[in-house]
Amino acid sequence: MGARQPRWAAGLLAAMAVAAAGLTACATEQSAALPPLRAPVPTNDPATAEAADAALAAYAGYLAVAEEAEHEVNPHHPDLKKYLADPLLTRVRLSIRDAKEHGAMRTGSLISEPAVTEVNLDTVPATVAIQDCLDATNYRLVYADDKDEVVPGTAVGRYLATAIATRYDDGRWLISAGTSHPDQPC
Repeated sequence: MGARQPRWAAGLLAAMAVAAAGLTACATEQSAALPPLRAPVPTNDPATAEAADAALAAYAGYLAVAEEAEHEVNPHHPDLKKYLADPLLTRVRLSIRDAKEHGAMRTGSLISEPAVTEVNLDTVPATVAIQDCLDATNYRLVYADDKDEVVPGTAVGRYLATAIATRYDDGRWLISAGTSHPDQPC
């Protein structure tokens, strides 16, 4: 196939950055005041350590399930609700739906290096902030009819992503918010 540059590619790139970062993760945000890289939170307190572990497990589950949903181009993948909550759940679903409607899909996989940067157990609801250095070098947005042809302008490498895990009334930790910073390498 010859090189294509559809009009929707730029919009899809922005939408898919959502998916790739928090994977599908997070809304793309480019600003002069990007968050600095932060050191992981020490977890000497058992409650803090438990919250951090639960939040990281939810984040890892989110990345895995979102990647699977993007490979299947299935915005209603049943496991998305196991790890995501709104507003991020809706953004991830819309991103996958947009790719599907435009004949695109994801191949490959992300490499994630998350760390907990803040634990807030005294807030209602309790939250945990996660910072990740995502490597999307091999996580490609391709045309579904030719999985070897990358959608022009969609290549990314390693970049910063942030996410918020929230503890809900039923005790589950879900990823509810996130932002990708593809213009901030890590």
